[in-house]
Amino acid sequence: MPRMTLQVRLVLQALAEDPGRERYGLEIVDWTGLMPGTIYPILARLEQAGWLSSEWETVDESAAGRPRRRYYRLTPDGLTAAAAAATTAPRAATRLRPSLGRILPGEAWS
Repeated sequence: MPRMTLQVRLVLQALAEDPGRERYGLEIVDWTGLMPGTIYPILARLEQAGWLSSEWETVDESAAGRPRRRYYRLTPDGLTAAAAAATTAPRAATRLRPSLGRILPGEAWS
């Protein structure tokens, strides 16, 4: 089981916001305000724990003008873990990087 750090909670929260939707890594970076060097190891640990599934998109990189993306989605176990993480520290996991002025969905700064 992954250690439930603030950063892990943020990643789970980003993915649980719309559990049926797949998100790619840089989209999660944008949502959480965390750096890619933090996000990608967390995604790998969560996938290894069985909380995420992922797959590469099938796209012609030349036609798209960008590299292909790896999309992540919560598994049923991951959704359960995300719900548990939200109940154990609901506000702590939404208050990261106040210096950037980033307010995450559904939260207001007190």
